[in-house]
Amino acid sequence: MIQQFFQHFNIFSESEISNFTALFERRTLNKNDFFVREGERCKEIAFIETGIFRSYYTSEDGKDMTYCFRFPNDLIASYSSFVSGEPSQENMQVISEAEILILKKDKIEELINDSPNWMKFLKMIAEQEYLELEKRFFQMQRDSAAKRYASLLHNQPNYIQEIPLQYLASYLGITQRHLSRIRKEISF
Repeated sequence: MIQQFFQHFNIFSESEISNFTALFERRTLNKNDFFVREGERCKEIAFIETGIFRSYYTSEDGKDMTYCFRFPNDLIASYSSFVSGEPSQENMQVISEAEILILKKDKIEELINDSPNWMKFLKMIAEQEYLELEKRFFQMQRDSAAKRYASLLHNQPNYIQEIPLQYLASYLGITQRHLSRIRKEISF
């Protein structure tokens, strides 16, 4: 899976991919474990082989506010913390047991020094992160909760049923009761 992930960028040769994927370390996380906690510095990225992650922050009144889900075949990191070295302002928690492949920041820095292709790759990842953030912003501003739910259902039909309702409702910015009504109206 990880080789295919890097191949689709059309940047790296097969030998480059084989060499640097060997640097990834396997880690198993149990349900509700954290990849990153608010206040910690993010010093690694992970490739998700199995499992679903949610990213959330805690509001001033103590509520978890889920704003992102990550699924298999995605990279995950507290991006701003990883880039800046500052403590993370978000939590990244696994919803179900997960298998991830970890690459530490110091290894990435070595890869950048060894290959200009890594700078191209990281630029593409940064652009994708920006586009995803912008899309999410516009969805929250323009689209109804039903439309946002339908989009998530369309893009991740295999995983949507595994996400607890309270996380889905938080992600959509609605109550669980409203989500239940939407789910009754929308089905594939």
